[in-house]
Amino acid sequence: MVCACRAPPIPHLPLQKLLTRITIQNCQTKASVSNRRLFLLSLPLSTCLLLPVSSSNGAASTTVSQQQYDPVTASERDASALISQRVSQAVELLEKGRELQAQGDFNGALQYFSQVIESYKDLAFSEYARVGRALALYEVGDREEAIAEMEDVSISLKGYPEVHAALAAALYADKHAPLLAENQFTIATLLDPHFTDLSYVRDTKHWPPSLVSSLQHFITLS
Repeated sequence: MVCACRAPPIPHLPLQKLLTRITIQNCQTKASVSNRRLFLLSLPLSTCLLLPVSSSNGAASTTVSQQQYDPVTASERDASALISQRVSQAVELLEKGRELQAQGDFNGALQYFSQVIESYKDLAFSEYARVGRALALYEVGDREEAIAEMEDVSISLKGYPEVHAALAAALYADKHAPLLAENQFTIATLLDPHFTDLSYVRDTKHWPPSLVSSLQHFITLS
């Protein structure tokens, strides 16, 4: 025996009643949809923000946000570019001064070191230009001014061995202060023992001849 899969007919219901029943069901369905819409509209805004959105819209929103957000303002970029330009100019002058110092042109080196100090004193590495200026002044300028510069820089660049070694030589030869000279030289040689070698300060550090001579007098206690 084979059973039919379709629903059995309902012969006992009149056609008019069947149509009425279908109409009532349609009305109930529409009412349910309307009630759902009213429910969604009645939700608070914060709840709506938590509702899921399509992945394409979310990705587009994220991309736009990333494109619009920039932690660095235009004025900050301009200021950074200006600082970079000034640093490059100062380094170029400092290197030119050291190049002339290595060639034995201490007058020319003095001009470049002085220019760095005057024009870029707000930059930290201008202190190294003061060291070069002090060495050049010791050779071609005022030794008193050179020693004063060394003393000042030995504080601002405390721990920089070259300035301590140069100050030791000058204090011994020009100020006749062997104890102060010994203190400065101890600091210098603890940090860099090379400063006990006259050839190092002459050929590598390019000290002026007068300062090399002063260091020799200090080392030999002559």
